[in-house]
Amino acid sequence: MMAETRAKVLDYSIALDRRYRVAADGGDAQQLPRDFAPEHLVLAGLARCTLTSLAYHAERAGMKVSSSTAAATGRVTKRTTDGRYAFVELECSLEVVLEPAPDSGTQRAVLAKAERDCFVGASLVAPVRYAWRVNGRDA
Repeated sequence: MMAETRAKVLDYSIALDRRYRVAADGGDAQQLPRDFAPEHLVLAGLARCTLTSLAYHAERAGMKVSSSTAAATGRVTKRTTDGRYAFVELECSLEVVLEPAPDSGTQRAVLAKAERDCFVGASLVAPVRYAWRVNGRDA
């Protein structure tokens, strides 16, 4: 008889005070810039989650991410399916350096896993278009 495998559970929390300062998981409250809208936080979460996912899969493949930047854009409007305002287009552009440089097959596999396993991207209804630049070359 085999024991049932249980999924890992990760819990997160934030607290937002009257001045819109945010504290993560009971930490110190931080003031976000005035021009940061909730939509910006979703995009920042998408970019950071994708880079975190990449670092995990690169390490499993025997590499490290020695440098990385990311940018994300999104368009919010009424969805045609239900008339609700939501993200309808999302793009995440990432520029990374992987060491040692992978062969093309390994690179494709690691990038695909990074995209698949970013839970923020997986949690969004609109699909994310990813654009990668790895070691100075478009992927």
